[in-house]
Formats: sequence, structure tokens, C-alpha cells
Amino acid sequence: MSRILSTLGLAFLLSTSLSTAAEPAKVRLWPEGAPGAKGQEDKDQPFVYVWPAAKEKANGAAFVVCPGGGYGGLAADHEGVQVAKWFNGQGVSAFVLHYRLGTQGYHYPIQLMDVQRAIRHVRANAAQYGIDPERIGVIGFSAGGHLSSMAATLFDEKPEGMTNDAVDQVSARPDVAAPTYPVISMIDEFAHSGSRKNLLGPNDSDELARKVSTHLRVTPQTPPTFLFQTDEDTVVPAENAVSFYLACRKNGVPAELHCYQPGPHGVGLYLGDPVLGTWSGHLRDWLRNQGFLNPAERAAVSGKLTVNGTPVSWGNVVFMPEDASAAVAAVRVRGGNFKLDGKNGPVVGKVKLRVSYSAADVPGLETPDGTATAAEQKPGAGEWVVEIKPGDNKLELNVER
Repeated sequence: MSRILSTLGLAFLLSTSLSTAAEPAKVRLWPEGAPGAKGQEDKDQPFVYVWPAAKEKANGAAFVVCPGGGYGGLAADHEGVQVAKWFNGQGVSAFVLHYRLGTQGYHYPIQLMDVQRAIRHVRANAAQYGIDPERIGVIGFSAGGHLSSMAATLFDEKPEGMTNDAVDQVSARPDVAAPTYPVISMIDEFAHSGSRKNLLGPNDSDELARKVSTHLRVTPQTPPTFLFQTDEDTVVPAENAVSFYLACRKNGVPAELHCYQPGPHGVGLYLGDPVLGTWSGHLRDWLRNQGFLNPAERAAVSGKLTVNGTPVSWGNVVFMPEDASAAVAAVRVRGGNFKLDGKNGPVVGKVKLRVSYSAADVPGLETPDGTATAAEQKPGAGEWVVEIKPGDNKLELNVER
């Protein structure tokens, strides 16, 4: 049986089962009772299952996980437990949110209040959980994707009835968001009517539905966003994810969208599929390059790439850090020149360089795809390791036959 713990019991939690993670701890978000609750059962008192990353792998990042279910149920296994375990494998602690549901008599803004409280709970107790309060993300699936998109866009909203205690004084803004095959619109022809009915309940109106259509609520303050969707999804069509992505672009919010052609709605991680199951790898890479898994300092770099003393026509240089969780930097080379600013440059410290360029820059060199690497031109020639220092770094790279 999972234990129900109050916030005050976190110290004991950390000294016992949290360190072993034999089973997730169950922590109610309002130990004294949730605002607007109709009773004391689990369906009335929102809680999180705490899945801490193993101590030897933990990198200090955390995610609140919102399972889907049309605001009428919770797909708590494949969109909750499995996702938490996947995050643990990346060194990320996970908090699976069991929010209140429309089928149990709870309607907007209760669900927004619940996800805000979950993010605030994690941030307010970051020291006890061993996480960085500035690296807390939110991910959600289907209707849970809508909930995560509300968390990313309505974090400054203060729903009527919130307790305004010490936990509610910390920010509810997630640092990154990952709405996954998400319900986004409640007003367009591609909206999911069941989610709208369960979320809004007897207060349903076009005005309220428009308020919670989150592609209309994106601002420049919306956190960096990753979206996954399938083209074949007929339950929650791709227009939902696409509309949120385009709203991010319009507002200058860093965003990445992966829309696969095959795949039904509600697949979760789908790791058994050799194609569709790759989406979580893209999420991991995106989080890595956002600096979410390892907020290592980055630096500016510029330089020249030549082959036998002649500038290459085009190519690229990839900077691979020693730490596999730190950001990878890549830069295009044109006319032998390359440049990255301090925001997008390599991490400070030792990095391995992977260099490639047009095979046409080396007379007589034939490669299967027309692209050459230093190693293909001359075995061992491309194994550069350089020390990147804070500030500006200038590199002169020459490959000789």
C-alpha cells in the first residue's frame, strides 16, 4: 500500500523510503484539505505519487506528470507510472499528479488549481526533494496535455478559493512544458467535446471555453515547449498541437513539434514501436539541449575549418561534452567560417569535436552520401578534444591528408 504523507512528513520520507524508491510515496497537495473538496476520499483530495530519481543518477531536475483521460478518468499507468519510470532513467524525479475530475463533480478552475499546486509543492519543497527549483517541468497527455498547457499559459491566474498559504506564495510557472497529443482548443472544429464537457461542466459557455483554449493564451512568458503528436490521431486531431506550436512561434517561445504520420491517440511512450517509440528520445535530446538535464555554463565559439589549408565550402562542427546529459552544440560551416554565441555555444570544459564537410572539398575522395568526415579522409584525423573556456573561444581546425 502506498502511504499518504503530508508536506510536514517530507523529512521523514526522505530519510526512509524516498531514498530507496521501492514504491512511490503518496503526498496530498493540501494536507489540511483541498479547497473546494466535497469529501476526504482520494477523488476529492488531489495528490502526487513521488518517483525520485536514484541518488547515483539524479541530476536535480523534476517533472510533474499529468495523465490523460478526457477529464473524466486517469490513464495512470501508461501515461503516469511508465512515464515517471522513464524520467527516472534520465535522472529526473517525477511527480505523477492525480487531479480532480469532471465525472466526480469537479470543474474548472479546480483542475488548474490542482496542477498549479503540484508545481508549487515541488518548488516549495525542492530542498527536501533534492531538486533544483529552477528546473521543474510539466508534461501531460491528451486532456492531461491540456492541463499541462494551462500550467504553461495560466500560471499567473489565481483561481477563486485557493488557500494562499506558504506553498501558494511560490511560482507556479513550469520551466519547460511538454503537452503530448494534447487537447488544446475548446472552441474550434477540432476541439475534443468530451474534455470540454467534463472540464467546464454546468458552467460551460463559449466565453469560458475560449478562455481555456490555450493556444489563445500563449505569451512570451510561456516556457519553452516540446510537443508530440500523430497525424492519424482522430480523437484529438493534430490541429491542436500545431495551433499551440504556431502560437509559440508567434510569441517568440522556443518550441519543438514532432508529428509522426502513423499512430492512434493515447499511445503513451509506446517504446515497443521502433518508429513511434522514438519520440521520447527526441524529448530527452531537447531537454538536454535546453540545459534542463545539466545547466552547465556555455560559451561563445568561432573559427575556421580548412581541408589541406583550403576553407571548406560547407560543413558542420559538433561539440560533444564529456557529460552525456550536458548540451550538445552544433554549428554550420560556410566558406570555412563558423560562429556560435554564448547562449547556443558549447559547454565550458573539455569537448570532443566531430567535423564533417563536403566530399567535393577533397579531390578524389568518394563517400556514399557526398559528405566527408575527418576520420574518413584520414583515419584518426578527426579526433579533436578542445578545452572550452568562459567567454569567447577561437578555433582553427585544419584537416590534412
